[in-house]
Amino acid sequence: MNHDASHSPAPAPSGPAHFAVTGTSLYPYVVAIFVGLLLLSNIGATKFIALGPLTFDGGAILFPLTYIIGDILSEVYGLKAARKAIVLGFAMSILAAITFWLIQIAPGADFWENQSAYEAILGFVPAIVLASVVGFLIGQLLNAYVLVKIKERTHERALWLRLMGSTVVGEFADTFVFCTIYGLAFGLTMGDFWNYLLVGFAYKVGVEVILLPVTYRVIAWVKRREPTYAFAA
Repeated sequence: MNHDASHSPAPAPSGPAHFAVTGTSLYPYVVAIFVGLLLLSNIGATKFIALGPLTFDGGAILFPLTYIIGDILSEVYGLKAARKAIVLGFAMSILAAITFWLIQIAPGADFWENQSAYEAILGFVPAIVLASVVGFLIGQLLNAYVLVKIKERTHERALWLRLMGSTVVGEFADTFVFCTIYGLAFGLTMGDFWNYLLVGFAYKVGVEVILLPVTYRVIAWVKRREPTYAFAA
C-alpha cells in the first residue's frame, strides 16, 4: 500500500552542522558589537544598584546582551570563530583595566580636582577586574561550546534549545565565578553571596528569555545575509 509522503516522519538531520565563513561577511561587525557591549558592561558594573531586597551591579543592564551576541556568533559562525571573539573581548577588557590604572596613577594637573571620583568609578581594583574577566571568559566559552554541541545534534531545528541551554550553563558559570572571586576578596556574607548569585543569574537568563523572539529574528537575518551559510544550508 502506498502512503502519502507528507505523513512520513521527518528524516533525522545528517552531515555536519552549517556555519558561515568569516572571511568576507558580517562577522567583524558582530564582533565589534560584542566587544563594545562587554566594555560598557564592565564600566557600568562599578556601581551597585539596590531595588528593594535585590542587589545587582550596573553591568547587568547590558551584560546579558553579550550572551545574545555570543549566541549569534556561535550559531552562525561556529565554535572557532566565537572563541576568537571571546578571547578578543577578554584581551580588550584587560587592556581597558590597565589603561584606566595608568591614567589613575599618572600625575594630575593642578586644576584637576576629581581624582577621588575617578578612582571610585574607573579605579583599578584587582579583585573586581579578575572576577569580571575570568567569569566572562569561562562563561562565554561554555556558552559557545554548549550551543555548538547541541547544534551538531539538532542542526537547524530546536534553536530555542540551543539558545536557552547554552545560556543557562554559561550565565551560571559566569555569575558563580564572579561572585566567588568577589566574595572572597571583599568578605561577602553567605546571604549576600547567594542573593547576588541567584538574583544575577535569574535576571540575566530572564532577559534572554524575554528577548528570545528578537534573537530568533536577528539570527535569521544574519543567516540570510551570509552567502556561505545560505549555500551550506
